[in-house]
Parts: sequence; C-alpha cells; structure tokens
Amino acid sequence: MDQFKVREKFISYNVPDLTEKEVEAVDGTIRSHWVAKGPRTAKFEEEFAKRVGAKHAVAMNSCTAALHVALLSNDIGPGDEVITTPMTFASTANTIIHVGAKPVFADIDYKTGCIDPDEIEKKITPKTKAVVPVHYSGQVCDLDRIYSIADKHSLFVSEDAAHAIGSSYKGRPIGSHLKGTASYSFYATKNLTTGEGGMLVTDDDEIDAKARIWAGQGMSHNAWNRYAKGGTWKYDICEPGFKYNMFDIQAALGLVQLSRLDEMQAKRKKIAEKYQREFAKIDAVEPPFVPGYATHSWHLYIIRIVPELLTIDRDRFIVELNKRNVGTSVHFIPVTSMSYYTKRYGFKKGDFPNSEKHFDRIISLPLYPSLTDEETDYIIDAVRDIVKKYHK
Repeated sequence: MDQFKVREKFISYNVPDLTEKEVEAVDGTIRSHWVAKGPRTAKFEEEFAKRVGAKHAVAMNSCTAALHVALLSNDIGPGDEVITTPMTFASTANTIIHVGAKPVFADIDYKTGCIDPDEIEKKITPKTKAVVPVHYSGQVCDLDRIYSIADKHSLFVSEDAAHAIGSSYKGRPIGSHLKGTASYSFYATKNLTTGEGGMLVTDDDEIDAKARIWAGQGMSHNAWNRYAKGGTWKYDICEPGFKYNMFDIQAALGLVQLSRLDEMQAKRKKIAEKYQREFAKIDAVEPPFVPGYATHSWHLYIIRIVPELLTIDRDRFIVELNKRNVGTSVHFIPVTSMSYYTKRYGFKKGDFPNSEKHFDRIISLPLYPSLTDEETDYIIDAVRDIVKKYHK
C-alpha cells in the first residue's frame, strides 16, 4: 500500500443534510406568519405516524421531552422502578428520575450493544413498572423477547428510538410494533433533523390524549388553535404540564426531511456497507454486528478496537484519527459511570461488565449522506494506517 498522506481538510464527524427545499420550506413558514405550533406541526405528526406505522404521533421539542411524557402518560412516578440500559445518553435515565421513579440498569448484549433481555428479567422486582429499551445507534433491540417479558410482568414499554428512524424489526418499521410508545429525536445530527425536536408515537388513544396535555402546558387539547379563526379562547389546565411542543418552523423543516428520508437512508446504507466490507478486513477493529431480525438505520457507525492486538488504547486511537483530520465521537459514556449516578446509586466499576468493555473499545466514525467516496476511502485508510503503525 502507498504511504498514507494526511489530507489538508478536516472531515467533520457530522454534517446535517440540508438542501434548498428545506430553506424554502422554512422561508415559506416565516412568510406565512404562523411560526408557533400550527398546521405544519399537525401535518408533520400525521405524516410521521404514517411513515412509522403508528396510530398517533405527538410532535415535541426534543426526544427527551417525548421520553418524559411517555412515562407521565402511563402514570409512572414515585415508588416505581424503570429498567433501562447504561449504554445511552443520560436523558434516557434522567427522565425516569424526573417523574420521581428509580432508574434500574440492565447490562447490554455485548454483540449488539443493545439492552440484554436476560438482564432485564434479572432486574425485575415488585416495584418495576416499565422498561425503556434503547435502539442503540440504529441497531434494533430484540423486541419480541422484551415484549414477552413485559407481558409476563405487566410492564409498560417506552422504546427510546432516538437513533431508529429508518430502522426496522423483522421487516416492520420501529414504531409499528407498539404496545406502549416510541420516542424519536430530530436533533441536528440525526437521520432526520428539525434542528431540535422529537416525536412520541403510540397506538393507545388514552396515552395520545394524555401526552398532548402534558406536552402543552397541561392545556386542553385544542388550545394551540385558540388564535385562529374558529378557535376558542376557552381552555382548561388539566395537568401541571410542560412547554414541550414543537413549532411550525421546525415542522416545516421536518416535513421536507421526511420526504427525503429514503434518499438520505440509501446514501447512509451505501457508506455503511462499504465500511462493513473494508473494516472486516482489518483484524484490530470490529465492525458492527447486525442481527438477522434487524434493519439498521445507520444513524451511527461504531467500530470497536481490539486492544489485545494494539499497543494503543481507544483514547489514543481517537487522537491519532484527529491527527489525520478525521472527526470522531464516542457513543456513549455509560450513564452508570456519571458522577450523579455513582454518588446517588453507588454504582462501581464491574457492575456492568459488557457496557464497560464496550465503552473502552468504541469509536464513532463519520457517517452522513454528504460524505464523498474520497472521504470514506480516506477514513478507511486512516484507520488502516493507525492499525498498521500500532499493531503488536
């Protein structure tokens, strides 16, 4: 192989895929003078529900808000326990604390990075009321096993689908298998972005009605429309709710992104397949494993280094990639190692061995639709060069 040459321009870890269509949609919304929650938000909810195969969709200002509201809408609160995974962003666990419940962590399946159903079952007590499985990186949890456990123990399931737009389980989109809820993120780095934003989907009419109240300051259902012709100034406060609603500028962006999702997903898949093929040839890194029941959304592309074959650890590997002008991230630092959680719940090293081992080895590489062939080739060559230089 030719000697590796460092490129001059840095490859960003993530760049949102935005076109003139999104610009025109946002511009049109501003010119309409309806910039708060309105008809575009309602249309985005309708179209998103159709896309994922759910009966209802409630647009919010973040996935965190959706996860919080999902628990509130199922009356999860003080004295309850909710099981989730350490391998997630802190908001998944934080929202359990926000409703007054106790987060209980079940270790991951090391092969997939997702919560291990066997570990869920071990953590169930008489106080357990819900499970929040996370479709990690776009990898899909084993939903049949999780729902079987939930049915057996009468548990509510709130799927954290922040990474799972474009993922499917046994041929059906995430969001269409629901016995509870699924929550999505539209943050700037996500496969579909509204800048900030989220969506709660459910097939349950009662949860849908409650979610709309909790997310809209506790106001009765149609209060958003009170300033329009035919609307009414009369409303009730049903709950001490939150200001969690999405607004029409975000929804306008979301509608265009949703219409382009297949196109963007196809580009992600092409890049991921190239990564899978090439990284499988490098013995000191492990490409992601995708089980037969899953279609991965490729929100993240996470390799694991094999430290037994290298003279450097994961942190140094990231430094070396940065020196070669490749941006990276790490998803995630286990929640159970964060200071708030260790102080409050007494977690210590060794409590979640699979999550800890996984964390010590993972690197998230650039994966987004606008990456060029030259850039993906370069990223692969950069990884190969580091392995060659630091191989035992």
